[in-house]
Amino acid sequence: MVSELAPQSPDGAYVRPAPQTGTGAKWPSSLPMVAGRYHVYVGNPCPWCHRVSITLALRGLLGSVVTSTRLSNDPEKASRGGWCFSKDDPDPLLGAADLKAVYDACTPGGAYTGRCTAPLLVDLTTSTIISNESADIIRMLNELRCAELDGSGAVDLYPATQAAQIDATNAWTYELVNNGVYRCGFATRQPAYEEAERGVHDGLRRCDELLASSRFLCGATVSEADVRLLPTIVRFDGVYAPFFRCGRYQVRSDYPNVKRWLNDMLGLTGPNLFDLDDARRGYYRDLFPLNPGGIVPAGPQPADLGWPAEARARDESAFAWVSAA
Repeated sequence: MVSELAPQSPDGAYVRPAPQTGTGAKWPSSLPMVAGRYHVYVGNPCPWCHRVSITLALRGLLGSVVTSTRLSNDPEKASRGGWCFSKDDPDPLLGAADLKAVYDACTPGGAYTGRCTAPLLVDLTTSTIISNESADIIRMLNELRCAELDGSGAVDLYPATQAAQIDATNAWTYELVNNGVYRCGFATRQPAYEEAERGVHDGLRRCDELLASSRFLCGATVSEADVRLLPTIVRFDGVYAPFFRCGRYQVRSDYPNVKRWLNDMLGLTGPNLFDLDDARRGYYRDLFPLNPGGIVPAGPQPADLGWPAEARARDESAFAWVSAA
């Protein structure tokens, strides 16, 4: 059953599907940088959606510049892909019932044939898909400049002077940690699982050692590398450790510098950007081959994990800024 849920290599290792629709990691030159024209669809359980929400929050784009819809995760209501809309957060494009209808409406001929995944970035003016690849979306959102961002006063999560360091950090954190937890959870043979599990904790130890002498992964200011790591770390103790069988060591007890960094990041983004209980329900109920009974365990709450209860005053020293030049 797991091999039907997740693509597998011959040795039982999880193989993540290739990226899908996108324009690359550059803001499309044909699209004006204006507020209110662009919209992202995100779902709370999904870590790839979460990195988009984090980018919007850190750059001050959320709501005022780029609008956002929080999708409901309900495979029974959605025609394909599991994402649908609630009455509290309806689709702004055409009042669709599920994300598949949005994909169809944004596709010439009205029949989208790919995977209907989130996040999804669309142009509301032309009803076209800009990208559904999270790595490209966060890079494009970092390039977004408009009057509402006060010109050169915009936060820069990918400074040119740190680009090589950020890219290198992204590469190993993705392989060992972000994708590593999924390689643990979706492995169908013991050696493939053991290799993935070792890799996850090798990656977490490497993060912990790095953060012992640095506030953030790439220095004194938040970067795209922190944005990409945070969704995995914030889910680790409450979801991935038990559900994906990689909880030999946990963030709250075994990686003190990662724990300090996590609380720092949650203070910057605001703790309400992510709902841990909702994410736990999504994993345990929807990935049924891993949990056929559908029982959602009682798990640690944010207070048990030591997370901040509310966002603190914005610490401007935590950010790099777009150069006036």
